[in-house]
Amino acid sequence: MGMIERRLGDLGLALPAPLSLPAGVVLPFPWVRVVGTRAIFSGHGPTDANGALAKPLGKVGRDLTVEQGYVAARLTGLAILGSLVRELGDLDRIAAWTRVFGMVNSAPGFNRQPAVINGFTDLIVEVFGKAKGAHARSAVGMAELPFDIPVEIEGEVALLP
Repeated sequence: MGMIERRLGDLGLALPAPLSLPAGVVLPFPWVRVVGTRAIFSGHGPTDANGALAKPLGKVGRDLTVEQGYVAARLTGLAILGSLVRELGDLDRIAAWTRVFGMVNSAPGFNRQPAVINGFTDLIVEVFGKAKGAHARSAVGMAELPFDIPVEIEGEVALLP
């Protein structure tokens, strides 16, 4: 077990199982693609420990509060970490978090997307520290997200050579 996985344990956090896709859904792409010293991760949503989509589903600002959206973004971060460890074998291979694109399933008029995606950013900085965890970031509102998830996040990390 690496240093980052120990840190997760010290924080009382566990990585979820891989996403259990709804019946009939096929995703023709990898969750993580490693290219040289970069790992690009596809859009992830919030999952429960067993890999099921985490509830509640719906639009932030209508079906979920900002606080519930924040928790969904944090769960999304744990799902991403799970995919990264399955692909990389060890989260200690991550040299730095570089770029994150956060999407929020937003009700009309909702404009607090950055507060929602802070759930992800706060988790990554808490686990990796500011030097490795700080990342460039966008947080935008979307009219819809797949399966009615409240948050979807994609991005990239730099790997140790």
